[in-house]
Amino acid sequence: MIRIGITGHVHLTTGSTKPIYDAILTVLREYGDGCVRGVTCLADGADQIFARAVLATSGSYEVILPAFDYRDKQIRPEAQPDFDELVRNATTVSYTGHARSGDDAYLDASLEMLRRCDRLLAVWDGRAGGRSGGTADVVTRARTMRLPVTVIWPDGAARTGAATI
Repeated sequence: MIRIGITGHVHLTTGSTKPIYDAILTVLREYGDGCVRGVTCLADGADQIFARAVLATSGSYEVILPAFDYRDKQIRPEAQPDFDELVRNATTVSYTGHARSGDDAYLDASLEMLRRCDRLLAVWDGRAGGRSGGTADVVTRARTMRLPVTVIWPDGAARTGAATI
């Protein structure tokens, strides 16, 4: 079983979901149904799309939450039922140990995700920069660790005008 981690943009347009989901499915199916263990921080956007794709291929996933307040502070109230369902479907759920969400907690969760996986999928538009623990930073760290990285940014994928990581 291969362990695949995910990093990617949080603020994606509504029209991005299907092309990103389809692109992730294409990659996951290369390993065969039931052969993928996903590793995700379950952030809105790319992480949650990935978790659904892993389930669609009869795989499993584990969740690393950045902080104990993550659900209540970072998941929009209308999105909490979907988040809760994804948490329930995880094989394991762990926390970084941070009490509060923030850049340090997000970075620590991403670093733990990188430690647990054999390769990384990145739903990334390729833009450099951003903050520590953001998509570009996680891709750079994975490459420094010599972890294979597959970048996914299909036609139709777009970020919203909101601040992105």
